[in-house]
Amino acid sequence: MAAAEVSEAGGAAIAGERGVVTIWLRHLLAFWFPANACLFLATGPHPWYVAWLFVLPLALAHHWDTSGRIERRQPRDDVPAWPFDAIVYALVALQLVNVALLARLFSVQGFWSLDFLLAVLVVGASSGYQIITAHELIHRTPRWEQMLGRLLLCTVLYEHFYTEHIRGHHVRVGTPDDPATARFGESFHRFYFRTVPAQFASAWRLEKKRLGDESMPLLDRRMLRHRVLHGLVVEWGLAFAILAFAGAVAFAAFVLQALFASRLLEIVNYFEHWGLVREGKRVAPIDSWDTHSWFTYYALIGLSRHADHHAWAARPYQKLRVWDEAPILPSGYVGMIPLVVLANRRFQKLATEELRRRRLGPFRDAA
Repeated sequence: MAAAEVSEAGGAAIAGERGVVTIWLRHLLAFWFPANACLFLATGPHPWYVAWLFVLPLALAHHWDTSGRIERRQPRDDVPAWPFDAIVYALVALQLVNVALLARLFSVQGFWSLDFLLAVLVVGASSGYQIITAHELIHRTPRWEQMLGRLLLCTVLYEHFYTEHIRGHHVRVGTPDDPATARFGESFHRFYFRTVPAQFASAWRLEKKRLGDESMPLLDRRMLRHRVLHGLVVEWGLAFAILAFAGAVAFAAFVLQALFASRLLEIVNYFEHWGLVREGKRVAPIDSWDTHSWFTYYALIGLSRHADHHAWAARPYQKLRVWDEAPILPSGYVGMIPLVVLANRRFQKLATEELRRRRLGPFRDAA
């Protein structure tokens, strides 16, 4: 009897280990966009008929993300952190490799090439994805992990996101004071041109407030400890180092892929809280949009469960939970991007229907 119990327990342990491995293997989809960019950069320059092939993984990602396959299972409590952390650290290394490869490729490739155009798209999509990696890291407690996240943000010229997202957005989300919360009825075009300068200005003020004086001048000695200023120096130092060592074409490619990546970030910011209005001091799961897309969950390291992230910001991506109360997006995150940009009225119509059905946002007090 005892032997049978031991055997049963051992079998359960093995099944548990296999389950963890299966979950981990699915999360290797996180390399889909960065690996595609790395292959593109490492094999260039390309003839035009080869260059186009690197767009296919982006199209496949959109197809899978809009296929209707869902993942609603709650996370396991027994998964160890280290294999999932290893994915995050590998993604950081891959982004740094991609920046170096970008500079190398466009030190020998010209402006007027298909490679240059596709670098903005393929590498920009990968860098936009890597903002998700940075997002995971800046929410962690160890300072060295936060610094890795900030370094990633420097590769997209958006380091101020670290300050504004942690100390601004997470505090004010769902309120009129949050520039990263899209208002009900607001188009993406209007949101984008409102939120980009407002987020930077907010981050700048938050740092001056941390240093003791929101009205301090730029030449005040305390500004030497201003983190947003540090970010500007590092990220543009990187950009001008590329200009100095790899030339103007590489510099332009780096800046344009960064602009494309940050625009992708703001598309995500737009639909993650569109039309929602928070009540109370504590952020609740109903204050963020979720998606149950299988591809978004595994490829975008848990970003689909944004409601749980905002309610418990320090929870690692593999432990994020499903909340039935949260409003649900029409598709996964990759599928949402063209819907928001190219068919914004349709997005607003679908989102309004979901808010009305759940009595959220402007319909919260409806009878």
